[in-house]
Order: sequence, then C-alpha cells, then structure tokens
Amino acid sequence: MQTRAVRLYGKDDLRLETFELPEPREDEILAKVVSDSICMSSYKAAHQADTHKRVPRNISEKPVIIGHEFAGEIITVGKKWQDQFKPGDKFSIQPAINYEGGPAGLYSAPGYSYPYAGGDATYIIIPNEVMEKGCLLQYTGEGFYPASLSEPLSCVIGAMHANYHTHPGSYVHSMEIKQGGKMALLAGVGPMGLAAINYALHRDDRRPSLMVVTDINQERLDRAATLYTVEFAASRGIDLRYINTGGVEDPAAMLMEISGGTGYDDVFCFAPVAPVVEQADDILAFDGCLNFFAGPSKAPFKAPFNFYDVHYNQSHVVGTSGGNNDDMKEALVMLSAGLDPAGLVTHIGGLNAVIDTTLNLPSIPGGKKLIYTHIEMPLTAIADFAEKGKTSPVFARLADICAAHNGLWSVEAEKYLLAHANEL
Repeated sequence: MQTRAVRLYGKDDLRLETFELPEPREDEILAKVVSDSICMSSYKAAHQADTHKRVPRNISEKPVIIGHEFAGEIITVGKKWQDQFKPGDKFSIQPAINYEGGPAGLYSAPGYSYPYAGGDATYIIIPNEVMEKGCLLQYTGEGFYPASLSEPLSCVIGAMHANYHTHPGSYVHSMEIKQGGKMALLAGVGPMGLAAINYALHRDDRRPSLMVVTDINQERLDRAATLYTVEFAASRGIDLRYINTGGVEDPAAMLMEISGGTGYDDVFCFAPVAPVVEQADDILAFDGCLNFFAGPSKAPFKAPFNFYDVHYNQSHVVGTSGGNNDDMKEALVMLSAGLDPAGLVTHIGGLNAVIDTTLNLPSIPGGKKLIYTHIEMPLTAIADFAEKGKTSPVFARLADICAAHNGLWSVEAEKYLLAHANEL
C-alpha cells in the first residue's frame, strides 16, 4: 500500500513524500492515521535531528516519519495480535515505548524513530514492539481528535501522579499532588497548562483546594478563564485564580500572599525559563514539590534552587517527560467518558501544512495545531474561519459549527471537515 508522509532526513530537513509501505508481517498492524496534534517535541526533533535522543543516527539513509500525538483506525491485523485487535478499532499510541531493541535504542518511539510509524502520514505499519509493550491503546469515544490529544493529556496526568510528599519522622514518599492542598501552575495557559487545568478540575479522586494559574499574557489568561471558569471550579470545590504576573515587581511575594503566606504544596513550571523556575522555588510550602514540566531545548539549562529550604523545609523537585501506559489509559477513559480537550486546539490544517508548522511552531501563536492527514488545507486558526468563510462555503459552515461550540473545535466540526475537505 502507498502512504503519504512527512519524513525527517536531517536538521530542518522535512519532506512530504509518497512511497510504498512494505507488506506487514504477522506481528505487525496496518493502520490508517486520521489526526495528529503537532507537539513542541516534534519541533525539537526536527531541529536536532540525529542528535536527538529518540531519533536514529542514520536518518539521512533511513528517514523517519514524524508526529507522535496521533489517532486513527486499524486496517489489518497480523496473526499474532488478532485476539486483541480487529479491523475498524479506533486507536491511540503511547509513543514512549522504551524499547531497547528499537532503531534509537531505549528511547525509540513512533513519531521519532521509525521509517513506517508516525502520526504525520496517511497509512502506517505499527511495529510489534508497540503491541508487546502494551502501547497500542483502543479508543471508544466519539471522533478522533480527542484520542490524538490523549498523549498530551497523559503527560500532565503523569506529572501530577509523579509529585510526592513526605511526613515528618517518616521516610515514606506519598505519591501524587496533595489532596486539598494548594497548587500553582506557572506559565500555565499554554496547551499543556490548559490540559493540566482541565484534568485537575475534572478528576474525582484528588483535587487541590486552591489552584493559581499564572502567565504574562492577559489575552491567553482571559481565554483560559473562559474555557475553564472560576464558577465551574468552585462547583468542584476549587478556588481557581488566574493571575497576570507581568509587570509585577515581586511576583513570588504576590503569590505567597494569595496562598495565605503558607506557600504552595504543588508547583508546576510550564516554561523552561530560569526566572520562572526560581519563582517556583520561592513559593514552595513546607514539604512542597516543584514539578519542572517544560523540557529545555538545550542541555546546559540551569536555575538557582534554595538548598536551605531543601534541608529545613523539605522542598522536593521532580521532572517528568511524557506519561506512561497507565496515564494514557486514564486519559482515554476520561476522554471516552466525555472529557473534551478541544480548548487546547486553536489551529486546523492538512498534511500539506505539517512541514512549515513543525519548523516554525514556537512563532505560531495559540495552542495546539491539529492536523488531518488525509486532507489538503493550509494551517488555519479557528478564529479565522469566519473571515475565510466569506469566500469558502466549507469555512463558513465550520465557523458556524465552532461558534455553536463556544468557539471551539468539536466532533461535529471534525465530521463536517472530513466529509467536505475535497471542496476546499
């Protein structure tokens, strides 16, 4: 079968190509990709190429398909896996399979490491190790884009599960955010911050009593406050505050005041910026845990940390990079039950938009860029649908559908786009 895919050959060398897939083996699965959400990790991989941990060293001869936040439908199942999967099953993939025998060693992952498995493609072959590691996951909810966003959602799920606290006189680490504690999400209204807010508000097993979300961009804060309202948070027993720290002379002092002077039990840092890390350290409560979520693009990144507080106030620090299989399963269960991640999505495009979007991702404002791999469509902000609708009936209808969903993408919009994409 032929596929059309974006492949990485070297630093900033992405190519959209049509080529033949090999015949799937008895331990492999042939699948159709429907949607892929472009991640900053793909931007890093494209710029670092064969120096990236997950990218093989021989991509100039054996290019890899990029994109790791994808969802689709199984076409054929090799004999080995026919008791677990069947044609027509909808799926998502946990890309961090941690398989030592893969093309990039332990860090091998679909979307980084494989010549025939990645999200920015029309059809792919899912290798045996993905199923062996339990990383091919069924999705039973509506549409496809929620399953694409299960991977970023799993990252924030994993981050909250990875936080930990201790008890004086005991060496036992209690994993998880503190029940009824105080939480701060710094630089927290980017796509991953929004996912964290959404998850914290909707989980039933554990919630903070106070959740403070900061940023220096008022427009993004206002959008977050519209998507995840203070009123809804209150109905869940959470005092939610959106705070603009831009122009504030001493943001840490202001945040400490909001906490009642105690500081925050769980602080998540969503920007690899030294002053933000330092601010996170400054507002930790006794036995507080700082989760450094945002991955720096350069190895020498450093920031000051108060080791007096490590000794006397039991400050902790943890870093997470992606979720595990259980986090993905939790995400898919919540999504299948109706949790809507549409607030993360601000742009829609076709496979033809992947290269420019990936290479220039940091300079494109907004949240997640969602790609539908079987269509041709320039990357377009949802906010621009109405303007484009003046000359395009398809965009006009999409604008109406999104307007009916509070300006957000939806399963209804997805179905309409997939049915009418050839008219664009």
